[in-house]
Amino acid sequence: MTESGKSMLILIAGPYRSGTADDPGKMAANLDRLESVAVPLFRAGHIPMIGEWVALPLGKQAGSTGVSDPIYDEFAYPVAERLLRHCDAVLRLPGASKGADEDVRLARERGLPVYYDVTEVPPAA
Repeated sequence: MTESGKSMLILIAGPYRSGTADDPGKMAANLDRLESVAVPLFRAGHIPMIGEWVALPLGKQAGSTGVSDPIYDEFAYPVAERLLRHCDAVLRLPGASKGADEDVRLARERGLPVYYDVTEVPPAA
């Protein structure tokens, strides 16, 4: 658990690829929705993090051509798992997502707070 008022590194978890049939426009819209809470978290004194912010550039550098290739899978979920080793909390946005559900499971296993709305996240001092 984090101390009240402490600035936290918060993983924003929610659908990215789920329910999109790998349509790039739908995935971009999902990423926009994840990113929509990043500024409020930052303004509350925290550091927002989204796994795709790390996984997508890594995949691109490694030669990934899209979410359906094995290179994408090499980074997508492992990045979130590694990030969670450094995060203080998870903000789980609505929507079906096996990856986000796994993020929540790992966070709870590690004793990290899980929030379900940006308004639940306490501001940093």
